[in-house]
Parts: sequence; structure tokens; C-alpha cells
Amino acid sequence: MRNSIFILFLSITSLMFSQQKDPKDLEREARKDVREGNELYNQLKFEEAEIAYKKALDKNPNYAKASYNLANTIYQKNQNKEAVFQYDLAEKIAPNKMSKAEIFHNMGNSFMKEKQYDKAVDAYKNSMRNNSKDEETRYNLAMAQKLLKNQQDKDNKDNKDKKDDNKDDKNKDQKDKEGDDKDKKDEKDKDKDKGKDKEDDKGDPKKDKDDPQNQKPRPNQLSPEQMKQLLEAMNNEENKTQKKLNAQKARGQKIKQEKDW
Repeated sequence: MRNSIFILFLSITSLMFSQQKDPKDLEREARKDVREGNELYNQLKFEEAEIAYKKALDKNPNYAKASYNLANTIYQKNQNKEAVFQYDLAEKIAPNKMSKAEIFHNMGNSFMKEKQYDKAVDAYKNSMRNNSKDEETRYNLAMAQKLLKNQQDKDNKDNKDKKDDNKDDKNKDQKDKEGDDKDKKDEKDKDKDKGKDKEDDKGDPKKDKDDPQNQKPRPNQLSPEQMKQLLEAMNNEENKTQKKLNAQKARGQKIKQEKDW
């Protein structure tokens, strides 16, 4: 919060002074701010470097080097979405194709960190359009395309598994219902057999009730179909826990600050 207030104060102050100063003087001061920002950047003092680059842009909004270096600084702070926004601004005022190529390369790196592989592919392609000989960008493009395919394959497999699970649940419910109906029928038949046994016992009092041959088997708690369905469900759960996506990390690199000596 303090940094935001401080930056706002510097912006307002710089704007007030910029209205009174000669444009050439402002350009010289902006270059000085960029040099200061570069020194801080090399010392890994990214917060202070960000302030210096913003001071330069306050004095010269079209200062391409300051805009690009600011984007790199934000990237180093792992603020990837903000870095993409600043790279987009820097690309619009980039002076040549080589500068645009580096900007799009770094933008692709930002998307890779966010696992937005489709956007990373587009960024690296734009970089190659501006510098088709950059092997580093070519490697990152191939890696982004591979990771994008893996991501799409995983999403498709997950969707298929979800549909299969829903289908299995529906079949299981149907089989459970059929099993319940069968159990009810078995119970009903058992009751009939009991009634018949009682009548037989009354007619023949000498009949041995403890004779194993006269004992009725107990109905199964689970039907064979239910047991099969249960085993299939257990196997499906086990397979799900073993699914893993192996993805290599992109090389990244680039991120070169523009000097202004």
C-alpha cells in the first residue's frame, strides 16, 4: 500500500514538473532514470527498479526501452498477468522487429508460467514472425505446443472418464434395482417354502426337523452381477489414482534489459 501511494505521488510530482521543463531535458532525465533502473535491476532490487522505470515513462511515455525494461522487472517479480499487460504496451512502441521478437518471447514465457499454453504458442509464433532465426524461441514454441497437446489430451480423457462414471452409476443403479427385486422374490419364495414345511410337519409328526436335507439355503446378500459391478467400480477408482501427467518445463530464458548509456 505504501509503495502504491509513493508511486502515485512520484507520478503526480513528475507530471507537474514535466509541464514546466524542456522536452530535451525530460529525455535526458528519463535516460538517467533508466540507467538507475538498470543498476537496481542488476542488483535484484526489482521494487526500486520498477519505480525508476515508471519515473522515466512519466517523463517520456513513448520511451520504448523504459517500457520494455519495466515489463521485464514485473516479470521478475512473478506478476505474470501484469507483465503480459506491460509487454503488450511495450510491443506497440517497439522500434524494430528484433525488439518485438524479444518482447513476444518474454510474453510467451509469462504465459507458460501461468500454464496458458495456447496463448504461449501464439506469443512464440509472433516472436518467430519477427525473428525466424531464433533457436531459443523455436525450442520454446515446440515445448509450448507439446504441453498444450498434453493438456488437451488430459482434458478430453477426464471428460470421457466422467461420462463413463455417469454411465457406470446408471447401470449400477439399474442392477441394484434388479438385485433388490430378485432378493424380494427370494424372500417371498422362502416364506412360501416355510409355510409348506409347516404343513408337511403337521402331516408327518415323526419327521426330523433338524435333518440337514430339510434346511433351506440362505439367500445371497449380493447377487453375482452386484459383486461384478462392485469389483469394476473398485478397479476404476484404482486406475484414477494412478493417472499422472508428465510435462517438461520450458527453457524460458531471454529477459534481456535494454541499456541506455
